Amino acid sequence: MGSESPTNPNSISEGNRTVYPMSPPEIDKRTAEQKAIDDWLPITSSRNAKWWYSTFHNVTAMVGAGVLSLPSAMANLGWGPGVVILILSWVITLYTLWQMVEMHEMVPGKRFDRYHELGQHAFGEKLGLWIVVPQQLICEVGVDIVYMVTGGKSLQKVHKLLCKNCKDLKTSYFIMIFASVHFVLAHLPNFNSISGISLAAAVMSLSYSTIAWAASAHKGVQEGVEYGYKATTTPGTVFNFFNALGDVAFAYAGHNVVLEIQATIPSSPEKPSKGPMWRGVMAAYIVVALCYFPVALIGYWMFGNTVEDNILISLEKPTWLIVAANLFVVIHVIGSYQLYAMPVFDMIETVLVKQLNFKPSRMLRFIVRNVYVAFTMFVGITFPFFGALLGFFGGFAFAPTTYFLPCIIWLAIYKPKKFSLSWFTNWICIFLGILLMTLSPIGGLRSIILNAKTYGFNIFNY
Repeated sequence: MGSESPTNPNSISEGNRTVYPMSPPEIDKRTAEQKAIDDWLPITSSRNAKWWYSTFHNVTAMVGAGVLSLPSAMANLGWGPGVVILILSWVITLYTLWQMVEMHEMVPGKRFDRYHELGQHAFGEKLGLWIVVPQQLICEVGVDIVYMVTGGKSLQKVHKLLCKNCKDLKTSYFIMIFASVHFVLAHLPNFNSISGISLAAAVMSLSYSTIAWAASAHKGVQEGVEYGYKATTTPGTVFNFFNALGDVAFAYAGHNVVLEIQATIPSSPEKPSKGPMWRGVMAAYIVVALCYFPVALIGYWMFGNTVEDNILISLEKPTWLIVAANLFVVIHVIGSYQLYAMPVFDMIETVLVKQLNFKPSRMLRFIVRNVYVAFTMFVGITFPFFGALLGFFGGFAFAPTTYFLPCIIWLAIYKPKKFSLSWFTNWICIFLGILLMTLSPIGGLRSIILNAKTYGFNIFNY
């Protein structure tokens, strides 16, 4: 005969178990602990950002290495499809970014500070995590790996231009030099602490984009330039087209950190954060247009289908200007790396502190962030295929989180009337986004396989 539980007038029956509510001191203690953790975590520790912070954070997040591959993408897309896809991408991603800004505080008194929190609200606690977190991690970690390669290759280009008689050093060493900066910067605690780096990165992105298209225009249309597709076979042309779609998707990648950026802006019922955030987003998108369209169109116009997958590689003179542009790229991707790493740090540290009950400490943060930087450096050294990585990650991961996941969440939560303008707009974005997600990784994966054939997987041989 089993013993019975003691009777408690305050007990609550939940199925076949009895739950005893916490007393007020326990509630206060839990609340204090939760607040201390939130004050320590990178995303929620600071909420005093100004609207212009969102401008340069969004510019830094979006105008990255992807802009330098746009002339190459145009070469694989062709004039007509290329221009249409560039404009459509700008319009669609601005629309989905507006949706995310609007949904940040859709529930009165609550803020969705992280992308997965919005997903959980739309799809449920578990399903929301499984839908959003893997895609967001692929995006953010993928960007950081690609930026390791980009930073290393840009440093290598500077070395070659300034020291023509020096012994060539392998790309691996330059990637390690680039990574060494992040072993220091990775320990800045939150978004607002990297605002200065982000501002410098945003200025650099506008600067090197301007150099890229202005130097191309100054060089003029190359002799014997051709605008036909580079590949000599139909399958090659089709695969290159798919890969170029991924390049474009990669170029519009800022959505993966937009809620985290908005989380740093103060909010009240009278002045919600969406006002200043939207102002910052619009300013950022104007800068995006000033960077993307001139680089893509002028770069392709001048070099045709012989343009490199990084436009700066096609530009050799004047030397000082190309050196400056590559140094600007290095500074920019330093800022971008940190911007995309911060939500990853937040996810890892949240799991360690809230679920595995580690104590929030400097040592925990030191270990987590150094391991992450070392991991992205190692993968970047192992797979230094710049254009192919852009195409693969761009389609596989960025298309969902940027082009159509916000639309699915919008339909799930707001349920617009069937066949209304909002309903049609969201379904069109979803259809185009799924096409992009399906087609572009095929081209990117093929490029990786072709590159791998001529590359030995020894981390110090490249």
